[in-house]
Amino acid sequence: MTHFGEAPLGLLAGAAFTLLLASACAFDVRARRIPNRLAAVLAGVGVVYGFATVAPGAALVHGLSGGAVGLALWLPFWWMRVLGAGDVKLAAAAGVWLGVAGVVEASLIGAVVGGVLAFWALARHGGMAAGVARFGAWMIASRAARAIGPELTPQERRIPYGLAIAAGAVVAAWIPGLIW
Repeated sequence: MTHFGEAPLGLLAGAAFTLLLASACAFDVRARRIPNRLAAVLAGVGVVYGFATVAPGAALVHGLSGGAVGLALWLPFWWMRVLGAGDVKLAAAAGVWLGVAGVVEASLIGAVVGGVLAFWALARHGGMAAGVARFGAWMIASRAARAIGPELTPQERRIPYGLAIAAGAVVAAWIPGLIW
């Protein structure tokens, strides 16, 4: 369903998909938050595009299963306090557009982009030794509390992971089947 280059409607939908994800990135970079309303609009427009391009039953299965898999893939990272809830909702909303195979591919690409962002952040904020020290302190605090400890990195130094999720989604949507 995300073959954006095949028809004028596909190009228009692809532009909307990309612009909505770019908006999420702008919010994430600026405020380290992705508004719920933006994720809802992304998912809603994805549903409308699905119903406009394929049979209603297929659109419903594609959108619901893609959103559910996107949520399932990223929700554990929110539980571990590694990602924000907005990042998880963004992945689920993109999954509505991408379907199961697309959201898995987008997640793999997003994880690679996220790793690059993490190395960049480490280099920018004290290097690997400082990052390992923060991670060790977090692990000790989590072990002592017998629960996942609070994030020890100040908010302004946290990685806007919505960038990685959005990058993975855009690549998977515009170049489907890049990985498989």
